[in-house]
Amino acid sequence: MAVNYRQMYAIQKKNEKILLSVNPKLNNGSGIYFLTRSDENGINYFYIGQSVGCLQRLVSHMSGYQHIDLSIRKRGWYSTENPYGWKVGMINYPAAELDKWEQYWILEYTKKGYQCRYNKTGGGQGEGKEKIGEYRPQKGYRDGLKQGYKNASRDVSTLFDKHLDYKPKSEVPTHHQLRAMEKFKEFLEFHKGQNGDNEEVQ
Repeated sequence: MAVNYRQMYAIQKKNEKILLSVNPKLNNGSGIYFLTRSDENGINYFYIGQSVGCLQRLVSHMSGYQHIDLSIRKRGWYSTENPYGWKVGMINYPAAELDKWEQYWILEYTKKGYQCRYNKTGGGQGEGKEKIGEYRPQKGYRDGLKQGYKNASRDVSTLFDKHLDYKPKSEVPTHHQLRAMEKFKEFLEFHKGQNGDNEEVQ
C-alpha cells in the first residue's frame, strides 16, 4: 500500500496546531515536556518525557500506542469544555542534560502527590534506570487476547443486564443445556474478576 506523505504531513501539521492551541509556548527544541491532568475525583496524574524535538515528540503521542498515547486519545486535551483533559507544558534544556532533568522532574511530581501511571522508570536513557514502582512485563499477543475477552464479557454482560435474558430451549433443561448456561454465565462474569490483570487506560 502506497504511503501518502502529503496526507501524513497534513495530519502532523494539524496536530501541531492543536497542541499550540493548548499551549502556544511549545516549541520543537530540546527539552523536557510535561503532561498532567486531574480526574473527576480530583486525583492528579502526570507523564514526563524528554526529546531533542519536543513538539514533534508530542505530536507522535497523539497517534502512538503507549499507555499515555491511548489516554491522550481517550481524554483529549484540557480546555474549559474538557476540564479533565491533559494539560501540556515544556522547559527547554540542552540535549546533554535531558536525563538529569527528566529524573529530577519525575521525582518532583511524585513528591507533589501526582499519580505516576505512565512513566515506567525514574527517567533517563542510560543503563540502570530506577523503577518508580512495580510494573508489569510488556504485554504480548496472549495478553491482548485476554483483554479482548474481558472487554467482550463486560460489554455483553451490560447488554444482558439492560435488555435481555437467557433460558434453555426446552421446558426441562437437559444436562447439556445446563452446562451451556453455566459456561455462558462464566463468560458474563469473567470481567469482574480481572481488575488487576489489565489496567484500564485513565
